[in-house]
Amino acid sequence: MSNLPRLGFGIVGVGMIANYHCQAIREAKGAELIGVAARTPESVKAFAEKNAVNFYTTDIEALVKRSDINVVCITTPSGSHLEPALAAIRAGKHVIIEKPIEITLERTDALLDAAEKAGVKVAAIFQSRFGSGARTVKAALEAGRLGRLVLGSAYVKWHRNAQYYTGWKGSLKIDGGGALINQGIHAVDLLQWFVGLPSEVTGYVSRCVHKGIEAEDTACASLKFASGALGTIEASTALWPGWSRRIEICGEKGSICLEDDRIVKWEFLEPTPEDEAIRNTPMDEKMKSGSGAPNQISHYGHLLQIQDMIDAILLNRPLAIDGRAGRNAVSLIRAIYDSASTQTPIRL
Repeated sequence: MSNLPRLGFGIVGVGMIANYHCQAIREAKGAELIGVAARTPESVKAFAEKNAVNFYTTDIEALVKRSDINVVCITTPSGSHLEPALAAIRAGKHVIIEKPIEITLERTDALLDAAEKAGVKVAAIFQSRFGSGARTVKAALEAGRLGRLVLGSAYVKWHRNAQYYTGWKGSLKIDGGGALINQGIHAVDLLQWFVGLPSEVTGYVSRCVHKGIEAEDTACASLKFASGALGTIEASTALWPGWSRRIEICGEKGSICLEDDRIVKWEFLEPTPEDEAIRNTPMDEKMKSGSGAPNQISHYGHLLQIQDMIDAILLNRPLAIDGRAGRNAVSLIRAIYDSASTQTPIRL
């Protein structure tokens, strides 16, 4: 990689998550942060000065048309990813988009179709897939160690205070929903990455504590897989103090429990010599989730995913998580919301 060229990066959006992208770009090999754009002059100027970014603008077109920018990170609110992403795609730039890609399948597909026609790469930020624990679980499933799937479930029981829900957060138009699509989406993505999308879902949503928002602060769904296996998704921001994200996968020959990125249960009918070492592997604190507050996460996962984009471009290889893969979480969450609103099961 040392002999390959450096790629120029731009960032659109200067909210909290943009800081994680900025730091990750700074530390990535083969990357240089060129500029940043946002709608509010005061905000984009403050962000640029804080992070020593020389070029800043309120004109997205001015950013994406720069010849020294190859990749644009979209860090605007969830329901406003499409427009800046399309601007970047039209300019021939690769894009990295914060989760979710967009808040509806229609907007998600419009973005992905445009990128496919333009021949540019789209990465969906699901940094949890890059954790060593998550990858160990994925390898065990691909090796068939659990046998036939029996249960596959995801739990996100987190805390967000009332001050968190200001501006666009918790709104249907911009956030697209509440605890499920914003906080629960990483667990949803991991679950479907591990065991595939369910064939049918039944969902329920509620506002238990955060009564001032439009969307849910608590959601539950029952899942039915084509194989006959069942599962559950739970997501909430209404409880105290907030627990680690948990994924449970149980099969006829073994069961696994992943908390954040630490494997806390690893039991098989047919053990191997490596199992004890896997059970005793400590949690990588850099992959910790934000169970108690959004600023508890590290930028490390973003660094791994931004590095993947750089390597994919320079080495002309596929992305670890492209836009089509990132679409699955949106598809499943929208099905849960549709089920909750119609009070009927939804087939995917």
